[in-house]
Amino acid sequence: MKGAVSGAEWKILNAPVSLLITFHAMGSLDPESIRLIATVVAIVGGTIAPAAAIGFLGSSALNAIGRNPEAAPKIQTAMVLAIAFAEAIAIYALVIALVVKFVE
Repeated sequence: MKGAVSGAEWKILNAPVSLLITFHAMGSLDPESIRLIATVVAIVGGTIAPAAAIGFLGSSALNAIGRNPEAAPKIQTAMVLAIAFAEAIAIYALVIALVVKFVE
């Protein structure tokens, strides 16, 4: 099924949570360390998805322009708008990470 998460992908996505649970059970994480790990997870998670989306958007737009050069202005406008929305997600992740890091 397209879009489903495979077992290997699930392990990669679940690794930070498992790491936090393990360290917390061992008693070796103080609140500041948890805050730092949450900041890193927010930044990494919030930048990988938009980066992949922007790459996919650019690739698809170039393919579409290659097939139909007359539609280039419309395609380019839609592509730039979609890239701006994808980039906004990364900015939201940055704001969340900064709030997690600096607000007590």
